[in-house]
Amino acid sequence: MNTLRLVPAAVLLVALTGCGSVKIRQLVQNPARYQNRTVRIEGNVTRTTGVVVAGAYQVDDGTGKITVLSMRPVPPKGANVRVKGEFTSGIQVLNRSFGNVIREEDVNVRGR
Repeated sequence: MNTLRLVPAAVLLVALTGCGSVKIRQLVQNPARYQNRTVRIEGNVTRTTGVVVAGAYQVDDGTGKITVLSMRPVPPKGANVRVKGEFTSGIQVLNRSFGNVIREEDVNVRGR
């Protein structure tokens, strides 16, 4: 009887495990696996570029760095962020080539 109560909890735990962040090193080492997929990363903003309404910023999670393209104001340098977005390998924006990028869908800024 107690075993039947644990089954839904186990299923929920397995489902939530898939919602975690991926390390940037994994994206860089195996871009084909993540191409055009939604990923979540977590790290610190190390560089920013942009205007009031859009821009790009670089996130470092300790395993690597990746550029995040945003259609909203970018987080400040030094901020800790959680980013959800679509991973793309090999993209050009305004005649500038980027190797691996994440097109931001959502960001949670947690301060400096």
